[in-house]
Amino acid sequence: MYKKLILISVDGMRPDGFLKCSNPFIEDLMAIGSYTLDAKTVLPSVTLPCHMSMFHSVPPQRHGILSNQYIPQVHKISGLFEQIKHSGKKSAMFYGWEPLRDISQPASLTFAEYINSYSDEGTDGMLTDSALKCIKKNSPDFVFLYMVETDEKGGHDNGWMTDAYLGYINKAIENIKRVIESVGDEYEIIVTADHGGHERTHGSDCHEDTTIPMFFIGDSFEAGKVFENVSILDIAPTCADVLGVIPAPEWEGKSLINHSKQ
Repeated sequence: MYKKLILISVDGMRPDGFLKCSNPFIEDLMAIGSYTLDAKTVLPSVTLPCHMSMFHSVPPQRHGILSNQYIPQVHKISGLFEQIKHSGKKSAMFYGWEPLRDISQPASLTFAEYINSYSDEGTDGMLTDSALKCIKKNSPDFVFLYMVETDEKGGHDNGWMTDAYLGYINKAIENIKRVIESVGDEYEIIVTADHGGHERTHGSDCHEDTTIPMFFIGDSFEAGKVFENVSILDIAPTCADVLGVIPAPEWEGKSLINHSKQ
């Protein structure tokens, strides 16, 4: 039986930052679902290229986005939002960094909300509130919730692995906890990062920039299982598998659902 799904992206969250922030919900996340603390993102390890790869399951060299400046694809690849739309299902997106609008093609989304991340403290919390309100009122099939403060206010403003950065990860985990406790019985939930970071930057091929954590929670996944050899390209095929959506033929990643164990 196919499920509804929430995908949460915590921008710039390093695995060691996740572990070091000392949030008590950390152990729960690793116990209630499958996870990895050693997944790989793409190069360049920059927000827009990474999210384009997350939703289109191809490296930046194929979708053509090599910086945070969007350019139209020369060879257009259908992304997760478009495949969901083609299947007749409804998607919602809640995001705090405006350029992410381009990860979906026009008319692919049924619901969307953008909040300027520089205008308010607590942007991620407000977006979480909006996502939960939309879920309870409209029950979309797929929800993408993007949290930006970990990257912008934590990493770039203060530095990766500083106390301020760890504090923003802690806040992100609290928002994730709220989502799980509010709608975890109705939705499968995937939590990922797009890239890591070092000092006050990212984008290189160093381990700190390219290694990300991922968590997969719900009936589709085995509790406590540790995934190996996972890539950010595997996100879209796994989401499609949960939703019962046909993946685009160009996608290079793999679904992480083992149907033989269901």
